Amino acid sequence: MTREQFISHVEATQKAFRRFLVALCCGDSQLAYDVAQESYIKAYLACDTFTNIEKFNAWIFKIGYTTFLNHKRPEKIFEDYDSAKGIAADSAADAPFRYQALYSALEKLPGRERTSVLLFYMEGYQIKEIADIVEASTDAVKQYLSRGRKHLHEILKNE
Repeated sequence: MTREQFISHVEATQKAFRRFLVALCCGDSQLAYDVAQESYIKAYLACDTFTNIEKFNAWIFKIGYTTFLNHKRPEKIFEDYDSAKGIAADSAADAPFRYQALYSALEKLPGRERTSVLLFYMEGYQIKEIADIVEASTDAVKQYLSRGRKHLHEILKNE
């Protein structure tokens, strides 16, 4: 992939990619911005070896998902949910965010369930493509989607 092709594909996909990352980060737009920048850098450094241009979207989403996981691994949560919810509600960056209840519910889902739900419903990816991104079988992705829908329904109903 040439530099020009890379720039063209980034420009065409960056809105959907950033929307996915904001949702994956449960509304934390600053973390999503950091993950996006790091993902684009990683992709740019590897674009010489990337040959299947038709699969650019899945490739960049996979890099973004992996980068997100790497950011979340060292994170330790020391406060209970109610305290954290209050802190998030007071945050100037997230206060105007209209979908905070949904993001709070998404945050409670296990990582692969959340990612599968977001890619399938928000970005329109097929189950096979999601399986490639999260490195799971198609049957596993179907399970993640089923469980994710059920868990989201229960969480939103109880809040």
